[in-house]
Amino acid sequence: MARYLFVVPPLTGHVSPLRGVAAELRARGDQVAWAGPVPEVPRLLGPGETVYPAGDSAEFEVARRPGALRGFAALKFLWESYLVPLADAMAGGVAAAVDAYEPDLLVVDQQALAGAVVAARAGLPWATAASTPSELSDPVSAMPKVAAWIDGLQQGLCDRHGVPAGTGDLRFSPGLVLAFTTEALAGEAIVRPAGELRYVGAALADRNAYEDFPWERVRGQAKLVVVTFGTANGEPGARFLTTALRAFADLPPEFQVVIADPDGVVPAAGTPNVLAVRWIPQLALIRRATAVVCHGGHNTVCESLSHGVPLVVAPIRDDQPLLAQQVVDSGAGLRLRFDRATAGDIRDAVLEVCRTPSYADHAGRLRESFDRAGGASAAADHLARFVPASARIP
Repeated sequence: MARYLFVVPPLTGHVSPLRGVAAELRARGDQVAWAGPVPEVPRLLGPGETVYPAGDSAEFEVARRPGALRGFAALKFLWESYLVPLADAMAGGVAAAVDAYEPDLLVVDQQALAGAVVAARAGLPWATAASTPSELSDPVSAMPKVAAWIDGLQQGLCDRHGVPAGTGDLRFSPGLVLAFTTEALAGEAIVRPAGELRYVGAALADRNAYEDFPWERVRGQAKLVVVTFGTANGEPGARFLTTALRAFADLPPEFQVVIADPDGVVPAAGTPNVLAVRWIPQLALIRRATAVVCHGGHNTVCESLSHGVPLVVAPIRDDQPLLAQQVVDSGAGLRLRFDRATAGDIRDAVLEVCRTPSYADHAGRLRESFDRAGGASAAADHLARFVPASARIP
């Protein structure tokens, strides 16, 4: 039996894949606790989880991020105003969690740099959970000044928290990096971490069941299109959804569209083939879907392709353009300009993806790669082998 401490930021897309891994480890008799900003991390995990508080999530609500940021401005905000301040805010709580829980291994999300800081300072083994493959593609390789700037920010973080010199890049454990994708989708990694790099696919974990979802309104024989733009895209996401509604009103009657509309911006009344609800049972709907329309969030892309469902992707920022291009390069979907797509563009893309067999064929090939990767079970296997031998108690 081993004791794992999962260190996570207050972000749905980073907590979700690790929930599946945690459940798998517990099923094998191991113990799992979490460290992350409160109250958001406990809310994302649900009841019954042991969560050590590490920072105040109210200071790091993604809704506070300016919606218009793109390119280097978005990257600058991410590092200077989010990742580094988040690490500073979490470090004390993560250190206290380590003292109280005495884990055998820390599993550190790539954006929860405090976990790497504390582990390196204490000389504890830690594994990286790369919830998105973007860092493995070395997105700033052609911009040496930007890369040096990121290195400088990390060095300042290490200096403030007493991390030993020579620790290396906090985004990559020197022992084990788990990438929650497949090489067939992401391509061969440009960055080769010092430790093992393991592609484990999608660690699927059913989210809240949303028992009040109106399943009786989902037509069994319809070609189902699921539309989700996450919970953190604010006004820009609302504009896209209202444009998309006009597109879906013109779809042939054999189609039905289910829209995740957490902010209640879609006036779907009078559009008989559209069902818009605040929250959706995403995995359950994807299993029945003909296509998924999304912004390129990593979990949604991988959940869709792990079920062989092709995509229409309209990326907004961060790693989303990279993921959208991976979908296009794989042949499993189409890409739209988020800020310029018209209702006609959206309608035509959905029809093409649903009616052209090659998209489903390529999505099916990627589904096979996700099946081979092993998901949460494979991730748990790699973590178990990485736990120090002294902790492996039968």
